[in-house]
Amino acid sequence: MESMSRDIFAPDSVNPLCQLSLEQLRRRTSMKWRTHPEDVLPLWVAEMDVPLAEPVARAITDAVALGDTGYPAGTAYAEALAEFARKRWGWGGLAVERTAIVPDVMLGIVEMLKLVSGPGDPVVVNCPVYPPFYQFVRNLGRPIIEAPLDTEGRIDFAALEDAFGHGVQRAGRPVYLLCSPHNPTGTVHTAAELTHVAQFARTHGVRVVVDEIHAPIMAAAASFVPYLSVPGAENGLSLMSASKAWNLAGLKAALAIVGPDAADDLARMPEEVSHGPSHVGIIAHTAALRDGGDWLDAVLSGLDDNRRLLAGLLAEHLPAVGYEPAQATYLAWLDCRGLGLGDDPADVFLQRGRVALSSGVDFGTGGAGFARMNLATSPELITEAVRRMAAAIA
Repeated sequence: MESMSRDIFAPDSVNPLCQLSLEQLRRRTSMKWRTHPEDVLPLWVAEMDVPLAEPVARAITDAVALGDTGYPAGTAYAEALAEFARKRWGWGGLAVERTAIVPDVMLGIVEMLKLVSGPGDPVVVNCPVYPPFYQFVRNLGRPIIEAPLDTEGRIDFAALEDAFGHGVQRAGRPVYLLCSPHNPTGTVHTAAELTHVAQFARTHGVRVVVDEIHAPIMAAAASFVPYLSVPGAENGLSLMSASKAWNLAGLKAALAIVGPDAADDLARMPEEVSHGPSHVGIIAHTAALRDGGDWLDAVLSGLDDNRRLLAGLLAEHLPAVGYEPAQATYLAWLDCRGLGLGDDPADVFLQRGRVALSSGVDFGTGGAGFARMNLATSPELITEAVRRMAAAIA
């Protein structure tokens, strides 16, 4: 019990990102901490260096003590998310009856694509974008059409119209897979932009599936707008989860949420899909949404501090790196093209500096010369990472 107590966040702790030492973190056996040798600082995959929120830990241990480890059932997760959406985003339109539990967001996306498209139907994405979009969509037998973001990292509607046009010409049921907030840039789409998307998609006969997994992780000055809340999105399909915001990726659970005009689509989802989520995962996610708000607020405050810290460190030690603090997510999209390190600066930082970042090349067109850094860690590790990165190119 002593070691467990060191890895659980207490309500009076100031910043969960500062609670665990590097020694404690290296005892973890997840992907982030086992992919690279111990001399590498891992700031790549989307895992957070935080203790578990106390309400979540309590819910899990209570379930284990009770032996409550069977198959998932009920709507508690959806009810908790609906209340969270009402309080955090001012959105009262999340209808529990139009939700379904799915194993995780990417597998949920796969199931939504199966409902509204067929093999060979193209999927439009805004690149650079989360690499699994390419992997999962292509494995499903759907070709990708890229609609690059504009120079400000926002949706380029001219590029989107061109992509929609190509999609309609190629097949009868194209789909737009939207990332909101956007990964890797951390861009938060505005209500006006999302309304334009919805109207645009309807005009072209394109269905919209939206990944909203990073929605709870907002910078102080930003506000999240659920896609299904905007006019015209009534036939949209969304995937949400507590996994990113509360570091619950290992406890599989997510929710598919649809607008009223997509209810019949959701009703066609195979019943066995609901067997994929972990029952304990659903318990954990539900507890996070219901009772983990104070913990989340402490994390969000810490992330705001880390964004400012990184901006200052780069200005001092790596001024040729372009960086705009993100409006959302705990990710930093670093423009390293000015360093002259080629298409994959992350490889240089790994080999020479022993810092693991995500390679921008994997994010599709527009990612070459960039690297993605995970800021969900302590200020000390961010500082050490930038020091190593600067030394790697000295």
